[in-house]
Amino acid sequence: MALSEKLYTLRKKSGLSQEQLAEELNVSRQAISKWESGNSIPESDKLVAISNYFNVSLDYLLKDDESSGAASPTDEKVTSPTANRTQWILGIVACIGGVVCLIVWGLLSILSPTASNRIGESSTIAIDGNGAFLIACIVAIVVGEILILKGSKRK
Repeated sequence: MALSEKLYTLRKKSGLSQEQLAEELNVSRQAISKWESGNSIPESDKLVAISNYFNVSLDYLLKDDESSGAASPTDEKVTSPTANRTQWILGIVACIGGVVCLIVWGLLSILSPTASNRIGESSTIAIDGNGAFLIACIVAIVVGEILILKGSKRK
């Protein structure tokens, strides 16, 4: 498969118009059209930008022969910018939720130690209630950070 076909396939799989891809790569829509029709080839810096944007190797983009070991578009994981943005937002929400829970737990422990003790006594987890709540908050923050980092690998 030629570069022009690969570029077209990657763009379509990501649900982008030529205009949207052009904005992402800082080129004109006409440049994308010429690349996809095979009338011209992107400059090396644009090839690198395309490779990074679609998370595919330069080898895959440039080699015509599929037997060369380059993965086909079905083998490559193509994530859309919307999916990455959603992951990033979920990560932010998880981090903020974990931090808010830690703050509420800390204020509850300071302002009403008896309420904090009741949480500890009512726990069904082997760790006392305060420890389980603390662990749940920390897990939420760590999961949020992971989602943020995955969502940030957009470009």
